Amino acid sequence: MTGVTGHEQKQAVLDEQAANAAVAALTQQLPGAIVDARFDRQELSLTLARESIVAACRVLQSAGYKFMSDLTCVDWYPNQPRFQITYHLLSMGLKQRVRLCVLVDESDLSVDSITGVWPAANFFEREIFDLFGVRFGGHPNLRRILLPDDFKGNPLRKDFPVEGYR
Repeated sequence: MTGVTGHEQKQAVLDEQAANAAVAALTQQLPGAIVDARFDRQELSLTLARESIVAACRVLQSAGYKFMSDLTCVDWYPNQPRFQITYHLLSMGLKQRVRLCVLVDESDLSVDSITGVWPAANFFEREIFDLFGVRFGGHPNLRRILLPDDFKGNPLRKDFPVEGYR
């Protein structure tokens, strides 16, 4: 799509997927929350404003996306924003999946916890905190889950030394 801006591409996806329950619910109840949208290989990915993730999860849960199947992080080092938190949601009733993404800059490594919406996010958020160093505001027990408490660094960051800090 030569000459197409990011906004035009996002709007084209939102228009094309207007009947999708996730798109319909978010555009109606949280206008402006969707920063970017992609539809590729029959998969819908919506990038959301960081401050709207909890509200968006509540809206989608009400729209039928009752199952959070996965929550993970990607380190796009050296790009900024560096981290992408990715949430995979499923609606068994609608037989639809949606991927939500939130971009987190290295200067402010925090995003609100969704454990109040899906308690199963607890361990996923702790794992991301432990391995990437992203903090989840409002998390009920944000502490290391895989590494010792005195471990220095976050080993899944792309700039972490292969042999660890010495």
